[in-house]
Amino acid sequence: MLRLTVLLCVATLALGSPSVTKTREEIEEFRRFLENSRTDSGVRIDSRMLENPQANIWENSGKYQGDIVLDDWQVEALVTDFAAGRAAYIWPNTKWPGNVVVYEFGANEFNAAQQQSILQAIGWIEHFSCVRFRRRTASDRNYVLITGKSNGCYANIGFWASRGIHTLNLARANPGQGCLGVAVIIHEWLHILGFFHMQSTYSRDNYVRINHNNIVQGMGHNFDRYERNIVSNLGLQYEYTSCMHYSSHAFSRNGQPTITPLRSFPGVMGQMDHVTHLDWVRLRRHYNCPGAWSSEDLENLEKEVNFYSPLSEKTPPVVVQAEDYVNE
Repeated sequence: MLRLTVLLCVATLALGSPSVTKTREEIEEFRRFLENSRTDSGVRIDSRMLENPQANIWENSGKYQGDIVLDDWQVEALVTDFAAGRAAYIWPNTKWPGNVVVYEFGANEFNAAQQQSILQAIGWIEHFSCVRFRRRTASDRNYVLITGKSNGCYANIGFWASRGIHTLNLARANPGQGCLGVAVIIHEWLHILGFFHMQSTYSRDNYVRINHNNIVQGMGHNFDRYERNIVSNLGLQYEYTSCMHYSSHAFSRNGQPTITPLRSFPGVMGQMDHVTHLDWVRLRRHYNCPGAWSSEDLENLEKEVNFYSPLSEKTPPVVVQAEDYVNE
């Protein structure tokens, strides 16, 4: 998914703004933010939500672009290019090998009901795509470690062979609430599978206006967009209601919208109630799932998505039971 297909990148990300050299103070402020985003500040997600209750919970998780965990090399690349007034850092093609994600629950991180929520989200991804998941074995060096720290919902982007442990954190909550809402869990899994956020695409300025005066100072980089030569929309339209879109008040400093839609659309921008039909299509196309480009197959997919909606009130046809983990 790191082909930046509407929210994915594969190589050479580039800002859609002119090159402007930054001051030393701006560079150091940006570095501090990136480095701080990689550590646990000890601030609970519920405290962050009190500061900006109109934003989505993952937007308030204190990481890069809200919920993206960076590697060392990514921080250095971002700082280097920020200093030169550009964003042309290189991201690898990081789809999971063989379309299989390897994962493991952290020891004593979740109770059975919480694990079941995460496993049901995995079940939905498997049901609506050709991506598969399996538990880690002793020989697996690269895998997703699922933890429940209280500081938010966040994840690494894609598969990276030298990373080893890939991070996915979902702050513990009652199933269906907070970071354990089904669409939020799937949002974070989509990061693991390689997706960035919807409004990063080159065409976004035809659909939304970014209200820079309302953005928290130093957070403007979260609204970078990427150029046509490196971004593919996978043949799909811009989608306000994608579960990967920012909400209207992401990173707001004053309670006013940071993103304003320029066109009418049904639903809520950046909603976290469900995963849309087109969210699943993007996943299927990025992982080259059978029939992903067939209009007939996609019509059938849309009917199936509608049949199972809302996911929070249904169980996928096949899902591993949490007891398989907690009773070991």
